[in-house]
Amino acid sequence: MQRIKQGDDVIVLVGRDKGRRGKVEAVLDDRVIVDGVNLVKKHAKGNPQMGDPGGIQEKELSLHISNVALFNPSTKKGGRVGFRINDDGKKERFFNADSSSVDG
Repeated sequence: MQRIKQGDDVIVLVGRDKGRRGKVEAVLDDRVIVDGVNLVKKHAKGNPQMGDPGGIQEKELSLHISNVALFNPSTKKGGRVGFRINDDGKKERFFNADSSSVDG
């Protein structure tokens, strides 16, 4: 089980987007792509055969997973995540600060 999964609400800890929140679109090994964060402009050459006009496109680049933290709605800050076995015998994620469950 991963500490940060696709669909999680995260907050950026470092960099030019520090403090911004977003939803995780994808997890790629040790990197994550967060919606609306770490945007860059890419100059793309057009391809008339494919119908691609080209031009300047905005795109999201990945962030290292250590530079984001899971957003804790009860404290309104990023929180560290731990794992425990619940009463049903299933493994669950929880916030270390207030020991509330992440997923429910």
